[in-house]
Amino acid sequence: MPSKYRPQIFGWFGDLDKGPYSVPLHDRRLSYANNNYCAFIRKIPSDQILYLCLSISLILMFMVLVFFSFDFFSILLKKSELKVFFIVLFGMLLSSFVIYSYALPELYQNVFSRRGSPIIFNRKTGKVYVNESYFFNFKFLRHPAVFLQPKKRRIKEYDWDDLHGVIIHNMSRNALSSTVLMVCQPDTHQVIDHIMLDPARAGAGSTFVWGWINSFMFFCDVANIDDGEYKSDQEAGFKAHRIDGQGWPEWMVEAFNATSLEELAEIKQRHNITQ
Repeated sequence: MPSKYRPQIFGWFGDLDKGPYSVPLHDRRLSYANNNYCAFIRKIPSDQILYLCLSISLILMFMVLVFFSFDFFSILLKKSELKVFFIVLFGMLLSSFVIYSYALPELYQNVFSRRGSPIIFNRKTGKVYVNESYFFNFKFLRHPAVFLQPKKRRIKEYDWDDLHGVIIHNMSRNALSSTVLMVCQPDTHQVIDHIMLDPARAGAGSTFVWGWINSFMFFCDVANIDDGEYKSDQEAGFKAHRIDGQGWPEWMVEAFNATSLEELAEIKQRHNITQ
């Protein structure tokens, strides 16, 4: 059965239900949690190092290939080896596409998302906060011009009610899956944007982060916030490590801990936020 969200995302595997889940007590992507909000990172250091090295290697290999190809092309043309010439040319164009669509975005994201690109969920206001750098996003599937406009930054506030989870194949040889948040128009299944929540999971772990966040947002705590895994008194350390220097607006950082929509409105009014 296809996804109920339209347009359906490429690689769709299944829609996810909202509501409390039974999940394990801890996950390395959970960066911080207190009684008001929790923060999950999308990039962990081991992932960043691996993909950064991979993207740099691909780019260097491509540069070496280009350097030696010019002489090879001239030799083929002199010998009238047009068939081989066009095969090699096609290979070069394909390599260029891979570099532009995979290696460069990975390099950009891992260089400019070294703090993990945390996504913040405030359960008392029902708001979700995202601050991330991205080279391309899912919109290029519907708006090809986006493919020619890389290097963007998204700093936005969303309503939890408008975010819905889906599982997609991430097209890796290890059959990993990813959890994506579909941003819908209010009270509809019409998708207007996408947010990567959990980039790579295997097997049953593919819905872990989704389950933890749902339980948190529905005030069904999957763990005591101060039971040893999550320390609410470590907020200063979390903000220094993940938030400071990353371009988060001051009002948004205050809004992480807002305890009601009225308090959130007061914060926005004080900072002259009109959205």
